[in-house]
Amino acid sequence: MGACCSDVRGGQEAVGGAQQQRSIAAGGGGAGHNDAVEFFYRTKGVEALFTQIELSLSASKLLDRDIISKSDPMAVVYAKKRDGSLEELGRTEVIMNCLDPAWIEKINVAYQFEIVQPLIFHVYDVDTSYHNLPVKIVTKQSRSLTLKLLNKKGQAGLVNLGTITVHAEETMAARNAVEIAFRCSHLDNKDLFSKSVVFDSKIQKSIVDLENLHKEKIGANFILPSSRHHTHEKVLKGQLFVDRFIETKLYSFLDYMSSGFELNFMVAVDFTASNGNPHSQDSLHYIDPTGRLNAYQQAIMEVGEVIQFYDSDRRFPAWGFGGRTYDGSVSHCFNLNGSAGGFEVEGVEGIMAAYASALHNVNLAGPTLFGQVINTAADIAGHSVSSTNSKYFVLLIITDGILTDLQETKNALVRASDLPLSVLIVGVGGADFTQMEILDADNGQRLESSTGRIATRDIVQFVPMREVHGGQISIVQALLEELPGQFLTYMRTREIIPQPVTVPATAPPQDHPYVV
Repeated sequence: MGACCSDVRGGQEAVGGAQQQRSIAAGGGGAGHNDAVEFFYRTKGVEALFTQIELSLSASKLLDRDIISKSDPMAVVYAKKRDGSLEELGRTEVIMNCLDPAWIEKINVAYQFEIVQPLIFHVYDVDTSYHNLPVKIVTKQSRSLTLKLLNKKGQAGLVNLGTITVHAEETMAARNAVEIAFRCSHLDNKDLFSKSVVFDSKIQKSIVDLENLHKEKIGANFILPSSRHHTHEKVLKGQLFVDRFIETKLYSFLDYMSSGFELNFMVAVDFTASNGNPHSQDSLHYIDPTGRLNAYQQAIMEVGEVIQFYDSDRRFPAWGFGGRTYDGSVSHCFNLNGSAGGFEVEGVEGIMAAYASALHNVNLAGPTLFGQVINTAADIAGHSVSSTNSKYFVLLIITDGILTDLQETKNALVRASDLPLSVLIVGVGGADFTQMEILDADNGQRLESSTGRIATRDIVQFVPMREVHGGQISIVQALLEELPGQFLTYMRTREIIPQPVTVPATAPPQDHPYVV
């Protein structure tokens, strides 16, 4: 009946036994967070496979379930798995006699951009419980979300059960990177017929020491290690100087997303004849009346389901290529919705509907050309740069064939590498996709245009669907795993930083799910 107080042990033991801290790592295993690995990825301009975030929970105006005192609330966070089962991620302490708890215990979640991660929040009293709907939050600019609590049946009921507020914060070992330029002088020449190298001696300094050397413009002497010839270390005349010491802040992918940056989704579908007659069950374009998705539909749904939450208006450009269109000519970039004036459709459902409609109105033809579609997407990305730096475009190309315009495609990709654009390619069917591997450039060999210009960065990710079907990861995980790194490389090389966003101190509770 008095002031609120916490009971950590009670929270650990109530409702299901001792707390088990878990991480959702790639493949759903229990791998934990590794600061060293994450920092390595970040210094290379690559987002780690997952990012640790901490969820802080609070609630207000909870229904009092006790008779002679106030309720003793505790919150438990679950991850909803693919089979619908729940896996506990963590739980808070119990706060005694309190209807407006602000829990101290934080819940660790491993955020993965490339998959949708539904979270379920349960709020418990000692003997009774009630919960709310699945929620996803990190795309909100405040990284906070207030939700109305529902009863066990998922209903609001006649009595107000209160609200729960979730706030997400990214956790990382360090947010700074340092660029250092060294210079040596007066190194001893210990070789008779050639110059010595620095490996004959050593020097050990911390980052702080190196920064001080730069500020004071002084050198540090090299040391000759002890050996069997001399038992003590010897200070040499050779010195190490720090000519440049530049410290920069490393912003993460989540920093950009939560400050208003967006990913704009675009899709292009292969309508070449090699896909087979859409009316035949053997066709890659066959629409199964039972509702089973073909490879094109599966790629659109899985990728779109993730990226749509990072696009505020959810209006997506959608094209086809390699088909004989309404006027009888073969087009290598036609509007999927059949409209002469607009290429955008509403949401992933709009893409699916436009694709199904096009199969009835467009005849399959050929050849397989990517150049025009990529150039069209690049034009859109290029025009956005003149008005805003907060948009990044993602073009999904789904194809079954071998490219006829490989060099033209390289030219288009080299040009697009300077723009806020990434290209995801899904290969369906059993064709030879060797050319796509060349475009992917995962071997470190950047693409070169016909004029000798080298791509400024790798913007392509290619995945053959047959290689991931039934495997440990989904097609969308394989496709999107490099996208955060490509995004960060573009932003960092252009010194585009996320701007602080002013958000209201409080927001009305939401009744619908958001994306993690």
